Formats: sequence, C-alpha cells, structure tokens
Amino acid sequence: MKRLFYIVHGLLFCMAANAQTVNGITNVPDTSFNLTKEKEKVKKQYPFIVLPADERSAFIEEIKGINYYKPTNRFLQLDAFFPKQNKGHKKLHPAIIIIHGGGWRSGNRTQHHALAFALAGKGYACFTPEYRLSTEAFYPAAVQDIKAAVQWIKTKGATYAVDTTKIVVMGFSAGGQLAALVGNTNGYQPFEPLTNLKASTNVQAIVDVDGTLSFIHPQSSETKPSPTIGASEYWLGYNTTENPELWKEASPLSHAGANSLPTLFLNSSVERMHAGREDYISILQQHKIYTEVHTFENSPHSFCLFEPWFTPTVNYITSFLQNIFPDAQH
Repeated sequence: MKRLFYIVHGLLFCMAANAQTVNGITNVPDTSFNLTKEKEKVKKQYPFIVLPADERSAFIEEIKGINYYKPTNRFLQLDAFFPKQNKGHKKLHPAIIIIHGGGWRSGNRTQHHALAFALAGKGYACFTPEYRLSTEAFYPAAVQDIKAAVQWIKTKGATYAVDTTKIVVMGFSAGGQLAALVGNTNGYQPFEPLTNLKASTNVQAIVDVDGTLSFIHPQSSETKPSPTIGASEYWLGYNTTENPELWKEASPLSHAGANSLPTLFLNSSVERMHAGREDYISILQQHKIYTEVHTFENSPHSFCLFEPWFTPTVNYITSFLQNIFPDAQH
C-alpha cells in the first residue's frame, strides 16, 4: 500500500507536468552549465578568478561511479571522498552530501569534486550524487533521489567511516534549494524514495549556498511575468498561476518550523537568489534553531566554484559544522 501511494503520487505529478511542458523532457543531458563555460562567463567581470587548487592527498580515499539508486531503467551514481582509516584506529566522520547546481536542468556531480576533496581533508566523508534533472524527470524526482542517497549512505556508512547520526545536506544554487527542501522534510512521505532500504532519510543539518528558499515569495524571480519557460517551470511542469500549490510545496520556506535543522547560508551579492531567506531565519530563531549567514560582497552567483571565494567557503562550512557537531571526530 505504501509503495502504491508513492507511485500514484509520482504519476499525478508527471501527468500534470506532461500536460504543461512535455517538450522539456528530452532525455538528452543539458551541458550548458559547466565549470569551463562558467569560468569564461564570470571572468568578464572578475578577471582575477581561478579554479581551486587540486586538493588530492594520500590521506583521502576517492571512489567514483558508485551505483546508489535505480528509480527507472538506469542506476544513479555518486562519488565518495573520505579520510583514509588508520589500521586499528577507525574514526567515524560526519557525512556531507554535496548537491550540484544548474537550474535543476544542467550541471553534474563532478562540479563540486574540489569542494569534496577540501572538506574530506577537514575530516568529513563527502558524497557527490547524480540526480534526475528536468530533461529526464519532473519534480519531485530529484528530491527523492537525494533522499535515496541519504538512505544509501546510512546503509553503507561503515564502508566509508560515516557517523550516520551526523549527515549534512549541502548544495549550490538549485542544489542549495534541494538541500534546504530535503533538510526541511524529514519524514515527509510524498518525498520518500522507492527503495527497499530500511534506513531513515532524516538528516541533521543544511548548508545552502545561494539556493532559493521560496518560489512564491514576493522577492522570488518566479513571481515576475516572463515570456519564456524558466528553469523552475521546466522542473515543476506548471507556471506559478497554473498550480500555485505545487510551487508552494516545492519551496523549503513552506516546510520551515519547529522541526527545521541548523542551517548555514553562504550567499553571493546577487540578491534575487536569496528569496525568503529572512523569513526562514525568523522562523528558525522563533524556535531557537541555530543558523548562520555569510555573504560575499561583490561576488557572482557561482562564487563557491572559484578562488578567492572557495577557501573562505570551505572555512565557513567547517566552522559551522564544528559548532553543531562539537563531539565529532576529525
């Protein structure tokens, strides 16, 4: 019965969305957002930017191309980066799931390998999962995929020396929105993945790097008229007037409350990316839930991908996690 509920819920989303933007389902990867193209774009205004230094280390183990979930006829994969274990002295580390950006339509899991290496060097087990983009599946498939990654990490945690009671969802741009949505919907049944794994999909903290918190907030760009189909509309399958309840459900701010998690916001100077942030923080403060905000002045949306902002990004994340997991082993 539980599986049937999820299948029907998903079919309803897909049927509704197909009626609106079926041309968005191409089943062809969209490569329009990648590090090379983004660097060339950003360099026009910030000519001093460089990619982060290669952080590969003999003390970090790297395993790529791990199958973690098969929601359709193919496996989704993730890459793992974690501190190597000393024989006879095994430490368990908090896990960070790093979710790439690209407007829910482009980008891929290699986008944050440098960040995963850097954070693994600080004592965290990092995972960069693939998730279904809007070229392949409509909302809430991507949300279910990330929750499936949580289940997989909890099930396989011993292999990667993960403390499964300390799992962080983190993402940039669309990935930041997904991280905030996943983190604010612990136990929300419509977002649960169709797996046979018994592990919970609950996580313990959120790091949102320039990801929107609301599609329906007055500050949201989605509330402004547009002659073209935007990235969020491709993902959701409706525009905001056709199905406002769907846009509300997909907004992390709609789920914020007493059960929200400690949250770190790392923001660029592009204000439109921060829709709903102050309202969200107000809710967390009301419930005495820890939150931090750090804004990089005069920075592009993709600041976290490049120096001189990459290293401070790593430091802010590390400091935040040390605050909320003071007993964690490193």
